[in-house]
Amino acid sequence: MGIIDFFVNLLKDPRGAIAGWIIALGPVWVYTPLFLVVFVETGLVFFPFLPGDSLLFAAGVFSADGGGLNVWVTLIVFYAAAILGNTSNYWIARFFGERIIDSGKVKALTPERMAKLDYFFERFGGLTIIITRFMPFFRTFAPFIAGTSHMPFGRFTFFNAVGGISWVSLFVLVGYFFGGIPFVQDHFEIIVLGIVGVSVLPAIIGAIKAALATRKADKDKAGA
Repeated sequence: MGIIDFFVNLLKDPRGAIAGWIIALGPVWVYTPLFLVVFVETGLVFFPFLPGDSLLFAAGVFSADGGGLNVWVTLIVFYAAAILGNTSNYWIARFFGERIIDSGKVKALTPERMAKLDYFFERFGGLTIIITRFMPFFRTFAPFIAGTSHMPFGRFTFFNAVGGISWVSLFVLVGYFFGGIPFVQDHFEIIVLGIVGVSVLPAIIGAIKAALATRKADKDKAGA
């Protein structure tokens, strides 16, 4: 029950979670849970629901002067977590991908979601690794698909690094530069929800387009 409460509180209030870690762990060890949350979200296909975007933004806020975190250390820790997480995900898929999918234990790995990622890889290639970094859920599954499809590791690593650095830099630095604005402080929860909403929007649009294309194809077949 404790781990469930931890995840619920983290999803609901990442700013409160970070504040608690700073107090409990101090200015050095506080980076450990920050690293672990991002690493687990990107590195283990079982945890796509963890709050990557909002956590990066909140950490950026605390990295401003007097917030308890150092912006350069925050960036480096998150860079490492994001890149190593995707790398771990890739190799898990290379060795155990088919067994994990066939087991049905990861409910999020639906045939529809796998088909969409396959489509992204077919159309955009390595850029999918970068694009999906900014899409919750999909960023967890993209390196997994890269591993199951045996994408060359060198090519994967290049796009993984570009995507991870871009994703971390954007959200941390937005929090760093704009998190101290009174309006942002007063409406932090709403802004976090907005960040999540904007992140999810491309996936929603893609799902709608795919559904419309499927419906059109079915109509064309029926009319033929």
